[in-house]
Amino acid sequence: MHCMILDRETPFDLEKTLSCGQVFRWKKNGGAWTGVIGDRVVTAMQDGSKLSWRGATEDEIVRYFSLDTDLPAILDAIDRDPVIHHAITRSEGLRIVRQPPWECLASYIIATFTNIPSIKRRIGLLCETFGDEISRSKEPWYSFPAAESLVKGRDRLPETCRLGYRAPYLLETADRVAADPAWAERVASCPYEEARAMLMNYKGVGRKVADCVLLFGFGRLCAVPVDVWIDRILRNYYLDEQPGALSYEYLRHFAQDYFGEYAGYAQEYLFSIREELKDGKNF
Repeated sequence: MHCMILDRETPFDLEKTLSCGQVFRWKKNGGAWTGVIGDRVVTAMQDGSKLSWRGATEDEIVRYFSLDTDLPAILDAIDRDPVIHHAITRSEGLRIVRQPPWECLASYIIATFTNIPSIKRRIGLLCETFGDEISRSKEPWYSFPAAESLVKGRDRLPETCRLGYRAPYLLETADRVAADPAWAERVASCPYEEARAMLMNYKGVGRKVADCVLLFGFGRLCAVPVDVWIDRILRNYYLDEQPGALSYEYLRHFAQDYFGEYAGYAQEYLFSIREELKDGKNF
C-alpha cells in the first residue's frame, strides 16, 4: 500500500467523492473502494487525513481525484447562501474526479433516463464483453473498451449489454470517435459553449450529457448538468418557480451566473444533499 497524509489545505473525502453519482465503476467492500483508473485496478481507503491505495502511482491518484485542485478556494467562491453553505459543510472534501473523455462520453450516453444501479450493470457488461481483462483476482476487472472495440463488435453490443435504444446511439458515436482520434483534443481546446455544441453533434448527446461530459471528462468546472434533482433545488431554493416554468437552458445559465466559474462544483455539492432538500425550503 502507498499512502499520503492530506493537510488541512487539501480536504478530501473518498467516500463522498466516489458515491455522489459522478463515476460508475467503483465498488465498496468494507472500508475500501476498488475501481479502474485507465488500465489499472486500484483499491483505495481513507482513515482521516491518511489516504492509502494500491495499483497506481501517486501522480495518477493526485490527478484522478483532483488533489492538485485548490478546493478551499473553489468552495469559498461558491459559498454564497445558506443552502450551498450547508451543502459545503455536509460534503466538504467531495472532489470532481478527472475521467478519461471517451469513457465519460460513452458512460453518460449509457446513463440517459435510467438509475445508477442499472447504469453500473450496463457499463459492467460493456467492459466485460469488449474490454481487456486487467485483473485475475477473485473478481475479474476489465478495462473500458476503446471505441474501436465497440465498432468491431457492433453486432453483439445490443444483445449482450442490454442498452436498449441507447445501443445505436453509442455505436454511431463510437464510429465517429474511432475515425477521429483527435476529437477529445479539439473539444478540450475550444471555449465552453463551442465545446458543448461539438459534443451535442454526437448521437445520444443532449444538453445534460454534454454538460456531464464537459464537467467530469474535460474539467470544465463551469458546466452545470441540470437533472431532475438540480432542477427542483434551483426552482425551490433559488428561483421560487413551479415545475415546467423554466427551461433547462435558463436554469443552466442562472446557476453559471450565480455561482460563477465553479458552478459545476456548486451543482455537485447541492446534488450531494439532494435528499435533505427534496421536501421544500429548510433554510
